[in-house]
Amino acid sequence: KKKKSDSFLRRPPHGFRTPRSYCCCWFLRFLQAPVNDVFTLPGSVQDFRPLFVSREPGWSVCCQIIHRKSQLCESQSTAHTPQLQYFTTSALHRNEVIVVKTPAFAESVSEGDVRWEKAVGDTVAEDEVVCEIETDKTSVQVPSPAAGVIEELLVPDGGKVEGGTPLFKLKKGAGAAKADPSPAAEAPASPPEPPTPTAVPTPAPAATAHVTPVSPPVAEAKPVAAVKPTAAPPAPAPQSAGHRGESRVKMNRMRLRIAERLKEAQNTCAMLTTFNEVDMSNITEMRNLQKDAFLKKHNTKLGFMSAFVKAAAHALVDQPAVNGVIDDTTKEIVYRDYVDISVAVATPKGLVVPVIRNVEAMNFADIEKAINALGEKARKNELAVEDMDGGTFTISNGGVFGSMFGTPIINPPQSAILGMHGIFDRPVAVQGKVEIRPMMYVALTYDHRLVDGREAVTFLRKIKSVVEDPRLLLLDM
Repeated sequence: KKKKSDSFLRRPPHGFRTPRSYCCCWFLRFLQAPVNDVFTLPGSVQDFRPLFVSREPGWSVCCQIIHRKSQLCESQSTAHTPQLQYFTTSALHRNEVIVVKTPAFAESVSEGDVRWEKAVGDTVAEDEVVCEIETDKTSVQVPSPAAGVIEELLVPDGGKVEGGTPLFKLKKGAGAAKADPSPAAEAPASPPEPPTPTAVPTPAPAATAHVTPVSPPVAEAKPVAAVKPTAAPPAPAPQSAGHRGESRVKMNRMRLRIAERLKEAQNTCAMLTTFNEVDMSNITEMRNLQKDAFLKKHNTKLGFMSAFVKAAAHALVDQPAVNGVIDDTTKEIVYRDYVDISVAVATPKGLVVPVIRNVEAMNFADIEKAINALGEKARKNELAVEDMDGGTFTISNGGVFGSMFGTPIINPPQSAILGMHGIFDRPVAVQGKVEIRPMMYVALTYDHRLVDGREAVTFLRKIKSVVEDPRLLLLDM
């Protein structure tokens, strides 16, 4: 039956010419039709004839399309019923369970060990760290892709995983559902409290005097004796003065890799160490005079590390053998025309050496900013493998821990490493007089297979002269 109003059955816009377009246009209009109405499409549309529109509770739209040459039948009949097509709209499904996989590793890393920070049933927010994967070079954090609840851990703690390995199952949106009941539970708890204070003001100040004597009985010997058993468990440990115990902790992958590389350096390189001392008077004076202006302009502090890094870059350009490396596979010496200096940083999980690249083109401010950025990433455990790849020379500053003297070990495949130590006032001879100067011992360990003693000593003296008088950098001397 057609409606009297022709507005509903008016012809489609001019742009719709094909039968398919007619069907789409008429179908969209039928979606707005009243329930249980039958309409006949125009004669120009040959694909469909009658159409029965019905809506059932719980569905946004429920339509049955009856093809041509088929009689109109009720929705409950199944015999001779043509194909039914249902069009529904609904909200996005919450509580969807997804599987989070191991992120892809760098090319030089193949596997890692999982260290879980969350357990089954824990609620996590989006981007909250669920676990860490310890590799040979760094730790990779795995954040939650969405807010929800952890349903299952697919890898045990300490298990080995590769890139793409399923880690855990996350139920999306479940955390919000759990968070809703808690405010509701807190709401009923708050109303009972107001009535009690209303009864308290009636007794007047005398009641307050009666309330205070009630507290002393709580401090009597009986309650104290009752509290002692709760604090008793930690007490037995110190009771046995002669107790001698030990604990075993599995070495993480980073510590194992560090041990392997250090031993490899000892077995491969012909290491030799030369020493010198640096008078820190001039660089200390320059730092004290310019540190405030430097901080105001560059928004970073001026330290001693930038002076040694820049002096090392200057010396590496002057002595290219120290900046080179031996390729054991091809039996060739590789000389670099760039300077990438690795700075050793101590972290709770081990020693890492992030790289400052193209130091020869940097000034003091650029070096300080790069060191601060890498140090911050190391403290937050956010160093990537790319931050530690490469490096042509390494500087290790043991002076921050109060070291006075030491012999550093080469970081393979590099050929040399500079060891800095603490600054201490010592008596030194200056122009025939004994003066107290701030002095630092420096040590250079080098691979004697590539670097000769003459080159090593010249290199270390170049660093000494530049640090003692930074004006040599301006004169390129």
